[in-house]
Amino acid sequence: MRDGYSAAQIRAAEEPHLAAGETLMQRAAAGLADEIRALLEARPSVTAGQGPSAPEGTSARVVVLLVGTGNNGGDALFAGALLASEGVRVVIVPVGGRMHEGGLAAATAAGARLHDSADAGGNASLVAGADVVVDGILGTGSAADPALRGRAREIVAAILAAVRRLDVGSTARPLIVAVDIPSGIGADDGSVPDPTVLPADVTVTFGGYKAGLLMGRARRFTGLLKLVDIGLDPELETMQPRVRG
Repeated sequence: MRDGYSAAQIRAAEEPHLAAGETLMQRAAAGLADEIRALLEARPSVTAGQGPSAPEGTSARVVVLLVGTGNNGGDALFAGALLASEGVRVVIVPVGGRMHEGGLAAATAAGARLHDSADAGGNASLVAGADVVVDGILGTGSAADPALRGRAREIVAAILAAVRRLDVGSTARPLIVAVDIPSGIGADDGSVPDPTVLPADVTVTFGGYKAGLLMGRARRFTGLLKLVDIGLDPELETMQPRVRG
């Protein structure tokens, strides 16, 4: 059985750790990088070196980060920094108006490169040859309905269409990794108000399972759930889970 907590419960569990100056984002990013690294190691190498701007003859793996404006994007960027420092070719696609400054600085210093995301259709071309696409657009704090709007929705729609054109299981199809929760689904109730959601092969969630990951239509989009321990267990053990699944 897995206990699922509301976004508010997770935030409450984080508060004393953040007040104490603990680096929860770095813990989350390290766990995310571990999961992406494991996927890359298990993935056949036929697509290696064929991704965005990969020099001919190189064997670097390609990870594309879809980065939103909040901490969810920061998690993706810090994970990208760790991977880039190990020789992974990391491409950053800005989806919002700004990005987490510290995460962006760390990622670019490690060798990640920024991609011009102005052309939503052009972003779909990044899928070809990418080993992993990381959905770091929205986390549990989004209250908009629909959650994905404007350029973010256009980019996801274009990439979603490109992924759907590739056969499931094909080495040409990138694996989709969601950061904490697939962008566009309800963190508390598993609702999917807009079908423009990248279905994850793996969802890497932090601290505790979000209730929405275990409920409703969202289960069709979460893929394999991986929980990264960032030290919230003592607080969560005092709370009544919203759902068990």
